[in-house]
Amino acid sequence: MNEDKRQITIIGHKNPDTDSICSAIAYAALKSRLDKDSSYRAGRAGQVNPETEYVLDYFGIKAPEYVADVKTRISDIAIRKAPGIGRTTSLKKAWEQMKGASAVTLPVTADGKLEGIITIKDIVNAYMEIYDEGILALAETPYSNLIETLNGQLIIGDPDEIISKGRILVGAGNPEIMEEYIAPGDIIIVSNRSDAQLCAIEMGAGCIIVTNGTNISKTTKALAKASGCSIISTEYDSYSVARLINQSAPVGHFMKTDGIVSFRNDAYIDDVKKVMAEKRYRDFPVLDADGKYCGMISRRYLMDIQGRQLILVDHNEKSQAVDGIDEASILEIIDHHRLASIETMSPIYFRNQPVGCTGTIVEQLYREAGITPDAKISGLLCAAILSDTLLFRSPTCTAADKEAGERLAAIAGIDIQKFASEMFHAGSSLAGKSAEDIFYQDYKTFSVNGIKFGVGQISSIDKTGLDEVRELLKPYLDGFCESHGVDMVCMMLTNIIEEGSDLMFEGKDAVTILSKAFRTDVKEGEAISLPGVVSRKKQLIPSIMAALQS
Repeated sequence: MNEDKRQITIIGHKNPDTDSICSAIAYAALKSRLDKDSSYRAGRAGQVNPETEYVLDYFGIKAPEYVADVKTRISDIAIRKAPGIGRTTSLKKAWEQMKGASAVTLPVTADGKLEGIITIKDIVNAYMEIYDEGILALAETPYSNLIETLNGQLIIGDPDEIISKGRILVGAGNPEIMEEYIAPGDIIIVSNRSDAQLCAIEMGAGCIIVTNGTNISKTTKALAKASGCSIISTEYDSYSVARLINQSAPVGHFMKTDGIVSFRNDAYIDDVKKVMAEKRYRDFPVLDADGKYCGMISRRYLMDIQGRQLILVDHNEKSQAVDGIDEASILEIIDHHRLASIETMSPIYFRNQPVGCTGTIVEQLYREAGITPDAKISGLLCAAILSDTLLFRSPTCTAADKEAGERLAAIAGIDIQKFASEMFHAGSSLAGKSAEDIFYQDYKTFSVNGIKFGVGQISSIDKTGLDEVRELLKPYLDGFCESHGVDMVCMMLTNIIEEGSDLMFEGKDAVTILSKAFRTDVKEGEAISLPGVVSRKKQLIPSIMAALQS
């Protein structure tokens, strides 16, 4: 995935069914072909049910990535990609890098891991408060830092050698005076006086820095080499060298390593804001899950956050949407359900049609764009239509659904009857499943007049299998409402061949509500037989809502 492109996730509802998953995959494929400036990916807001798993396996398609929530995280916003510096980087170079990037903080890293941070305040304090003549040795400064800071040239010595002892001195007196204060390992700043240069070497200086670009005699070079004394030549005068030399000390000696406040790149922005309100730092490092440094974030990066960008398919009801939907930026909605409770901050592309399946709408979008979906995408869309329309038997099924399904089946090279039979059988199989697994295969929640209720549906061509499901779910539904925070719960056991459903239920006022909804005698603890009722969307939900609103 190209991280420079706008990242857009296409996602269906919680407890996704075959239409929700397959339409998301197919629409992501279409959008990717139409819009090269953005990166589209399908997501899922729940586990893949057995029916959908069968479809994906059949066509060799990987399940979309699971999206637990769409709350805005650091990874969803732009952060400052400030490169890390090594702990041996000189104070002068760090300062220049800060100026170039208009930054006040730099991360110090090693092998991608954060070791510390250095701020402008740290550098200023180091420059203004260092009076220790032995600071370069104390900070274990490499000679390469001196060369770089003084814009010098190494005449004798090893640039990678570390200064481990000695003071910084100016060799301004005559040799007799210099002999009194130079100790082995000292760094001596000298001018063009060869007697001072030779004196410093003879007294065991670790390095002499020759100023003003002075030519260095062969004798001085030979003696320095024999004595293990480094020679650096610079165009700067002695005053400038004395002023600059401490800036060659490595940042590793001055950086902050304790109490660093950093954030993981998957941290929620709301949590980040709370920490930033308590810690009045300017910048904060961002790390990935492996502890690798990613960049820096500050308060200004949290202004005008747009949130994760989404396209919703097969739903427009907030209670069915992925967690954190209020923080996301919704760009489009492609759906075939009633208009519900999703709100957007600005106008969006909203396509809602009274057809039996979102996959039918996606197939129309392909044809409108003049694009023929490949065999795999066609197979997914066909499976979505067969699933949602119960093999064209649902009252929600329209001529458009049937025509689209037949077109897609021809491209995918599948026999509709045979494929649908195998798909429904896979979806209703109890092998290795718990009551909870079966219950949440296709479960949605709804709200009306302050009443929250949930409805699940299991469809099968096998009556025996549905009877087994009924016995498995009976104890699971007992006490479900209280433990899951809903007022009523229903489970449709739909027989596709007989075109009818048995409705299991639980809830304090469920008997009263369902008696009114279906004008039948409802008894506590007994399933309601609903001949001809196979559609949750068109037959069951409207009847329940009408009863609740009356």
